[in-house]
Amino acid sequence: MKRREFLSGTAMAGLPLQAAAMPQASPRYTGKPELKITDVQAFLVNAGRNYVYVKVSTDQGIHGWGEAYSAGPDEATVATVRDFKSWLVGKDPRNIEYLWATMYNFTRFPGGLVVNAALSGIEHALWDIAGKAAGLPVYMLLGGKCREKIRCYQSAGGRTPEQLGESAKRLIAKYGYTAIKCAPHPMGSQAMPYNAVTRAAGQRAEALRQAVGPDVDLCFDAHATIWEPYRAAEMAEALKPARPLFLEEALRHENMDAMAELRRRVQIPIATGEELYTKFQFQQLLTVGGADIVQPDICLAGGILEQKKIAAIAESHYVMVAPHNPLGPLATLVNIHFAASTPNFIILEYHPDDESPRKDLIKGDTIVVKDGYLAIPDKPGWGYEMDEEAFKRMPPRPWHRAFEFQRDGAPGFI
Repeated sequence: MKRREFLSGTAMAGLPLQAAAMPQASPRYTGKPELKITDVQAFLVNAGRNYVYVKVSTDQGIHGWGEAYSAGPDEATVATVRDFKSWLVGKDPRNIEYLWATMYNFTRFPGGLVVNAALSGIEHALWDIAGKAAGLPVYMLLGGKCREKIRCYQSAGGRTPEQLGESAKRLIAKYGYTAIKCAPHPMGSQAMPYNAVTRAAGQRAEALRQAVGPDVDLCFDAHATIWEPYRAAEMAEALKPARPLFLEEALRHENMDAMAELRRRVQIPIATGEELYTKFQFQQLLTVGGADIVQPDICLAGGILEQKKIAAIAESHYVMVAPHNPLGPLATLVNIHFAASTPNFIILEYHPDDESPRKDLIKGDTIVVKDGYLAIPDKPGWGYEMDEEAFKRMPPRPWHRAFEFQRDGAPGFI
């Protein structure tokens, strides 16, 4: 029998199911645009802090939502999103690599906080559209799920070690966390002698360990308040008896060689990356050996696909990913899709969305942590919609991070 005859008629029925041509439920994609971007909008709202949301609309009535990072000059981020609009209108929103490269390449100069935040929020919205158009959750377009739920942690607070321990116990009782984070340094540490700061860090870590028991993972976030590697190493030594999961932002990000020097000195895992942008900066960090765990921010580093690329570079260095996630419920949703589809994800920073005003930003019920984990949505796109009507009740407020000064009046670090 000729091959052509074998593949026709009744002979086709004898082939394995996967070899037979399956009927198409909808027309095949031909490469011609079936969707066109008609509008790109930015919304600045305040629900405890400012949030920047991006909405991309199309001529077929499908729209997508994204969240851009807010770090202070939020009106500038809004203006940048609106400036990108003329670059995007008329384009197919599903050509995400093309549109990302258009925004990144034609900006020409490597973007900083404002440009990369705007680009990230727009990129999220494009993926939301792509998922809705395909009828699939975004993670299914990125390789599918490699886990069934997302482990997360929350930060405990307290001025004294005792207050810190009590805060952690309350959070674990309410949400079932298997990991807790806190600042190792006490309030006002910029104006304290450094020996006092280091000693207090050890006391806080010991109190936290005693409060939560031997098995809860502890994370410590120095918030890049330390300049010198040797002082960061002293902090790490003070925290070592608590057996941390990681010490985050032990140093500033400007000098990656210094971060690598610190990592070689200490015997606890070093995590960093929330202030870095795109795969290019993370490649530099990992090449010098500057981190055991990377912490890109999905609303700042370039979006979900860029964060997938960062994770792939990290995976090749045997480095895990614990995303920075201090923003709103949409940022958490985008991170859930990232975590669901990324093998070297380890844990996600989380802020509860079960109370107003945060929960009011999303239509319907938000995803809430249970037994220390977040559920993975199964609806198309991100799986949730933002509530534009709620935005009207949440006007933005000008803000900046609190200034902290050293004892002699010199500006400190925050």
